[in-house]
Amino acid sequence: MDRKYLFDEIVLNYEKSRPCYSPQLLEDIISYANLAENQSAIEIGCGTGKATEPFLKTNCKITAIELGKNMASYTREKFRNYTNFEIVEVPFEDYVCAENQFDLLYSATAFHWIEPEIGYRKAYRIIKSGGTLALFWNRPSVNDRDNPLHQKIQSIYHKFLPQWDEKAKVDRAAQQKRIRNQITEYGFTDLAFHLYPNTRTMTGEEYVELLNTYSDHRALNDRIRVPFYHAVRTVIEEYGNELEIEDTQDLYLAHKP
Repeated sequence: MDRKYLFDEIVLNYEKSRPCYSPQLLEDIISYANLAENQSAIEIGCGTGKATEPFLKTNCKITAIELGKNMASYTREKFRNYTNFEIVEVPFEDYVCAENQFDLLYSATAFHWIEPEIGYRKAYRIIKSGGTLALFWNRPSVNDRDNPLHQKIQSIYHKFLPQWDEKAKVDRAAQQKRIRNQITEYGFTDLAFHLYPNTRTMTGEEYVELLNTYSDHRALNDRIRVPFYHAVRTVIEEYGNELEIEDTQDLYLAHKP
């Protein structure tokens, strides 16, 4: 199974464990796009609607794209009282609509699942001239070298998943530069980039539930995943059952000329 479909198996867990987005981040998108009642927006990969409701509250027309049947069903029911909302159960790559249709295209921690050559080109085609592209991601980090618990968790990763050691060395600055370059490469202008910090405190059980919403973790064989989760939960409980996670939410805004 393609890993991007694994989220459809854990809808309630995803809704419970994934963080919400900074209210300021969402307000900044709405302000940048000058989103109003007579406009339309498309959300790519809405999941359980973690970022959807503030846009619905502007009274603009929202079309949400979600490839997971269970995710789509959950989110359709969640926002059933909004008459300005529709959800289309289809991969963005297969979604058919007119060109120059939307005033805003936004995507919350989902656009990386689409090949850039396809995703950015299609986004450019369906956004109106003068319209807005808004891409944002939540980037959790528990790799604090000065925090003994974080380092204990990293040692558990190394024990069970040594092939993932390189994942702990992600160069965030290079990652951000790559996305900025992609946005401008495909024709968008007036690029703005913002960071929004957030701190969460989780128990061992809560953190394992969060890990279980990550596609690479869900794709693990049970022979590795089960003892790995047990080891992570146990070490957090041994350290007072509190793990502090420093999130960073990255927002990229641009206009279609």
